[in-house]
Amino acid sequence: MRAAALLLALTVVSQTQPPAPRQAPPPAGPPKDFTLPAPKRFKLDNGLAVTMVPFGQVPKVTIRVVVEAANVHERADQVWLADLTGSLMREGTAELAADALAREFAGMGGELAVSVGQDTAYASADVLADRAPQAVQLLADVVARPRFPESEFERVKANLLRDLAIRKSSPQATASAKFAELVYGDHPYGRIFPTEAMVKGYTLDQVRAFHKAHFVASRARMYVAGVFDPASMEASIRKIFGAWESGAPGEKPRVLSTRERQFALLDRAGAPQSTVLMGLRVVDPAHADWIALQVTDGLLGGTFASRITANIREQKGYTYSPFSTVETHPGSGVWIESADVTTNVTGASLKEITFEIERLRKEPPPEAELQGVKNALAGLFVVQNSSRGGVIGQLAFVDLHQLGDGYLSSYVKSLMAVTPVDVQRIANTYLASDKMTIVVVGDTKTVKGQVAPWAKGK
Repeated sequence: MRAAALLLALTVVSQTQPPAPRQAPPPAGPPKDFTLPAPKRFKLDNGLAVTMVPFGQVPKVTIRVVVEAANVHERADQVWLADLTGSLMREGTAELAADALAREFAGMGGELAVSVGQDTAYASADVLADRAPQAVQLLADVVARPRFPESEFERVKANLLRDLAIRKSSPQATASAKFAELVYGDHPYGRIFPTEAMVKGYTLDQVRAFHKAHFVASRARMYVAGVFDPASMEASIRKIFGAWESGAPGEKPRVLSTRERQFALLDRAGAPQSTVLMGLRVVDPAHADWIALQVTDGLLGGTFASRITANIREQKGYTYSPFSTVETHPGSGVWIESADVTTNVTGASLKEITFEIERLRKEPPPEAELQGVKNALAGLFVVQNSSRGGVIGQLAFVDLHQLGDGYLSSYVKSLMAVTPVDVQRIANTYLASDKMTIVVVGDTKTVKGQVAPWAKGK
């Protein structure tokens, strides 16, 4: 009873006392430049370029083979043929069936990953350091000598068709596909989805031909990051990958010149939300304005504290998770703002997004606001480089866009040097709202009148 009475007395006192003032956290220190140990680079006689970088202290190593064998190399009648090829490459090698291959990688403390994108494809494994030579051998078998079993072909195609149906049922994916078509036209970057008939018609011979033409050493780069012995790793790579067929250098279709502003409204009857995409072609990472463009994107819509997010999410409540990004390809970039907004405020959302773009074009941002965005982007950059896979991703990005060895080490310094005047200049140079392509997927009967001004080119 005494304990209960004492507790009650303390509770009453605590409720009558004013809370202690909160102590402000110490100010953040200046972001530090990213420092990567000096990579070892060499090239095999067949054209395979290799980059090895010691990283971390955990006795593991990530090995990735990146190849110019992606969607950009597909003809108009071959959409997702690269994806089908990549999926079949997981089905085993000339010596090992899929289940045996998976057990081999599992025994090394890792697993095989195969991914196909618009510009590159890769095969990768993250394994224990002492098993790295065996992983090198298995990866060579996967990329150069896949099994392509006829017994699994229809099953893999069926999986691809199911994935296609799921993705096309998403309003976000539908909007993205239409946006890419409008921005890039009849270029592989503008062809996001195949038809069902196209996928059903693919043959195993077509897969083998695509692999033979594109998965060759002269189109490939190999990356190694982690804890390993450089001399023995190089010897293993030279011995195992040296026999990989060189093949012909990669050729990609030229990216067409910037297309005019376009508008599309796609009906999704009865939808409670509209998916809105708004954007246009901008510069690629090799351009001198690239880093300043990233900062501008971060301030407009690319960070949680961005202006568009604060406007249509925090203040207006039109949407939950708007965001913007700059999608990149060699020689081309696209700035895109995306939001799923309540149907009856579709037009109002476009108005507010346009308002924030034009506000930035009219006046530079306050220094304090810009500094917060730069700090956030610098922190994100450090996080992206905090793992073996992250470091390899950054090195592959640098090589794909031919940015040079100094890009990563000077990135933070270049980012922090961006000024409010730079941001306003970028907005005026690249982000004219009246030139932006707009795609809306929503309930046409409710949305059409709201978006009419933008359909007419407001």
